[in-house]
Amino acid sequence: MFKKKDRVSSGVDQLDRQLGGLFIGDNVIWYDDAGSLASVFCLNFIEESLKHNKPLIYITFDRSPKTLLDDLGTLAENPFLTILDCFTYGKGDGSEIFSKFYEKDGAQWPLQIVRVNESSNPDVVSDAIYNLHGTMKGDVRFVFDSLTGMQNLWGGEDAILRFYSRACPRLYELDTIAYWVMEKGAHSERLRASINQIAQVAIELSLRRGKSTLTILKATKRKPDAINQPLAYWNEGLAVFFEMGSGRGGNIDLGSRVKQVRNCQALSQKKLAGLVGVTPSTISQIESGTIYPSIPALYKIAQVLNVSAATFFQDQTGRTERVVFSGGGTPITFSDLSKHGLLGYRLLPPDVEAGTEPYLIDLPAGVKLSSHFFVHKGEEMGYVLHGCLELKIENRYHRAEVGDVIYLFSEFPAQWKNVGNETARLLWMKMKK
Repeated sequence: MFKKKDRVSSGVDQLDRQLGGLFIGDNVIWYDDAGSLASVFCLNFIEESLKHNKPLIYITFDRSPKTLLDDLGTLAENPFLTILDCFTYGKGDGSEIFSKFYEKDGAQWPLQIVRVNESSNPDVVSDAIYNLHGTMKGDVRFVFDSLTGMQNLWGGEDAILRFYSRACPRLYELDTIAYWVMEKGAHSERLRASINQIAQVAIELSLRRGKSTLTILKATKRKPDAINQPLAYWNEGLAVFFEMGSGRGGNIDLGSRVKQVRNCQALSQKKLAGLVGVTPSTISQIESGTIYPSIPALYKIAQVLNVSAATFFQDQTGRTERVVFSGGGTPITFSDLSKHGLLGYRLLPPDVEAGTEPYLIDLPAGVKLSSHFFVHKGEEMGYVLHGCLELKIENRYHRAEVGDVIYLFSEFPAQWKNVGNETARLLWMKMKK
């Protein structure tokens, strides 16, 4: 009876949407046109696997353990990660400069590093891989970096194809997920065609005129909408973004996200445009989905709004529900009121949809404001955490001290004044209609 394979994430949300996710058993081949493009996708896959405490074996032929540890950064601190070192006695030729890595007195690593002393022998490498796998539980993950390095060490494409054609079916039956990286230009069309036939997923990464593209060549048991269509993308650290044809791409309405974050910061389109260095019409067209911002403009918008560019691309329906938020809040501006020293912080990140919007608002001693903090259609409520305030609604004055609650149903203050001798602080809530 056919055993249904579970679907898991690659660690890149937009790739999961384009590809249809990964299945347990997948062998994913990455054809890297530039030799460095696959790294960000591998790192996301490693991070996602370790986050769920999935054992991951990284087989390195091209990089020494020291170099690899530097590239992995904090990911190397995870005990679920194992490095299978086929470099030191492979390309490293047993050189003292590389072997010294293992001779440091008292050297301790949170992860396991296993050196293969006969990495020029494919059978010895295979035994090392499956022996390690036998010590691990659950669906183990693999990253093979790289098939090109194997070919250089093993002396030709036939050796690569033999190793790959034997390993892929076995890894599939062992319920693993394996990433295989190879430099596209270093191999023949014949080898690539043979590998494509065996792999469950094949992806090509290219770089043309400074623009990187991802093309899904094969996705067994999935029907990607973008099969064989180059998708432009870029990355900000480990965050990967796909460029769509307009502001409304895939399941992400980028224009609406920009508008949402802008409104949370209480900025007008004109003010945002001035800070970004574009026209108000440009911001309006971005928010309506008429145009898509350039990459520099998008980064500038994110910088002005005090958020990561990733905020504009996060999928609200598919995100993991969070219950704890740290960071002290996002600073906001109050247009002309900020010149009076008024400070505000939005306590929830702009990408969080909630029934209320919580803020901390600080009014310096002696400050008098001639209008309310927000232009808002809906009820609002505040709690005085510190200081003493006076607010004017119509022709009546109201005094609020520490511990008092202010509730605004429909009429909003025409004046605020700090009547104390120190900064007053409010916990303020905007309720959505």
